[in-house]
Formats: sequence, C-alpha cells, structure tokens
Amino acid sequence: MRVVLVTVGDEILTGDTPNTNAAWLGEQLTGEGATVERMTVVPDRVADIARVVNEYRAEYDAVVVTGGLGPTHDDVTMSAVAAAFGTDLAPDEAVRERLHEQGYTDDDLAPGTLRIPERGESLPNPRGVAPGCVVGTVYVLPGPPAEMRAMFEQIRDQFDGETTHVETVETPEPEKQLLDRIAGVRETFDVTLGSYPGDTVTLKIQSNDPEEVTAAVDWLRKRVDPVE
Repeated sequence: MRVVLVTVGDEILTGDTPNTNAAWLGEQLTGEGATVERMTVVPDRVADIARVVNEYRAEYDAVVVTGGLGPTHDDVTMSAVAAAFGTDLAPDEAVRERLHEQGYTDDDLAPGTLRIPERGESLPNPRGVAPGCVVGTVYVLPGPPAEMRAMFEQIRDQFDGETTHVETVETPEPEKQLLDRIAGVRETFDVTLGSYPGDTVTLKIQSNDPEEVTAAVDWLRKRVDPVE
C-alpha cells in the first residue's frame, strides 16, 4: 500500500513547530506494512491543500492529512478536502451526538465544528473536540499530536501489508569508508540498506523476510568495526 502524508500548517513551514506528526505516522505506517512514499507540508490555504490532496489521491493508495481542523479562521483543511472532491461541507449528525454525549450543547459549539465533507465519514476525536473524517482514500486527522495519535488507532488496520523487519548496525567508521561493504550487502542479500551518519554511522537493514535481514546483519557485523 503506497501512502503519502500531508501536513497542514504555516507554523510547520516557518519552523515554529517541528513536524513530529509526519515522523510518527511514517514509523507507524511502515510498521503496519505500508510504504510511505512522500511527506509534504502545505500552508493554511484552501487552494494549496485541495490541489495537493487531489493530485495525491489520484496517484497513491491513501493520503493521510494532519492539521488545520477546527472552527477557527485558519482551520481550513475540511473545506479544502471537500473542494478536492468537488463537494461541500455539511453538519454531521454523528459528530453532534458524540459531542452531546461528552457534555457539549449546540450553544457550546461553533458551527464549523460539526461540518465535514458531504461524502465523508466522521472519525471521533477521543482527546479533543474537532472530528476527523475519511473521504474515499483520504484520511483527515487533527494536528495536536495526542489527538492525532488517538484518532489514528481507529484507522490503523486499514493500512495493513507485509510486515517490514528492521535491524541496525552501528560503526565508528566514516560513511565514505563503508561504501564497499554497503555495496556488498546490496549485492548479496535481498534487503534495502540505509546509511545515516552522526556521531557514529547507523546502517539500517530492512526486508519483508526476517531471515534475510538476520543474514545481512550477521554478514555486515563481521566486516565493520564495532562501537565500543
């Protein structure tokens, strides 16, 4: 399953807020067996969000959008997703009932709180007020991390695939000196290998076949200097 992540928010683009949602979702989706092929950040503008969602939903199996939900002037994601599908927003009775059960009355709620795209199915927000929704293959989740993570648990099983097995090898050797052994792993084993330099170099080996991963890791550990 090929998935793309779209994060909405001017605060992400300006660097005021780190994009922890995309990082967390990437890890979770990969663990479920989905393949995350792109992460995109867009501003709080209806036209930009709608264009990206419309483009990606035609190209990928699923689009996960986070951020920009709620009744305030800069919460425009629901309107943008509706525009991408050529539909309007409408009050959702299931959202109203859930919020009433939480103790809210209609007078407590701004009108925008209850509205989702007409062809969408609402997703409850266990940690907040603003609902999410699913429209076709587009999943719309809130921006606050606690709310986003709780809502993702409701849709996690829709991103199943072959489980990816991952192991890492760390070495103090410089990355440029490891090129021959990186090539050796790629030529010998049916795995993917990523190299991530830092204080040490982390070599990440992954495959759907756990035995292949184990064999590649054993081969590599015999040929690189260990971290002491």
